Amino acid sequence: MARETVYILQTYVAGRGKGLKAEQQVGCQSAEEARRKAERLAPLRLGVVAFAVSADVEVGDYDENPTILFKSGRLPPPWDED
Repeated sequence: MARETVYILQTYVAGRGKGLKAEQQVGCQSAEEARRKAERLAPLRLGVVAFAVSADVEVGDYDENPTILFKSGRLPPPWDED
């Protein structure tokens, strides 16, 4: 099991009613790239979060406690917690 840090950008748009709909996650090469892309998309989406997580990608095993690199706007749980 080779664990590595994965950097992910997740954006949200309007869903049904007042709900949010997650767009497809975008993998990034570094924390800086994830943060930059998130900052660029923040004014264009209802919610944006960039995070880093330790994972065994081959098995699909991701840690449950990601490190938030950037977040903005309306976000669903657990991202909406401070």
